[in-house]
Amino acid sequence: MTGVVGPRPDGGGPGIRVDVALRWGDMDAYGHVNNVRVVSILEEARIQAFGVPTGTGAAGDPAPVSLLDGVPDTVWTLIAEHRVRYRRPLEYRNVPAQVWVWVAEAKGASIEVAYSVRDGVDGTECVTATTSMVFVDSATGRPVRLSEAQRDSLSRFR
Repeated sequence: MTGVVGPRPDGGGPGIRVDVALRWGDMDAYGHVNNVRVVSILEEARIQAFGVPTGTGAAGDPAPVSLLDGVPDTVWTLIAEHRVRYRRPLEYRNVPAQVWVWVAEAKGASIEVAYSVRDGVDGTECVTATTSMVFVDSATGRPVRLSEAQRDSLSRFR
């Protein structure tokens, strides 16, 4: 089901479901996925859902939603902040975690991506999180504002 756009399980608007495989090394001594690994799971889901930022190498398979359409090669997409809330332990399982990803907000020169990480067996929500991403001119380091067209295209994923 990776890359499926549809209604989120929380009853909110549309989201993109990405299945992220768990690895044996992700587990801590209690059989849970380690908290540091959860941030890597968010990164994997965000890239699978929205695509690889320009200038970072081969794009690979197209993303279900191109979050970065219209962003020039001279603009970096940087992470400004992660906020993670652990709602219950994400147990290590030999099935992928279900990660729902969507755009929570599009601001002047940044967007906020939201996540719901769910157990791959029973679908129980284990983690909620957000990532603030900023757009920065690679030469000057100054923020680059989203165009009205970019903000409009992002609004359908809120």
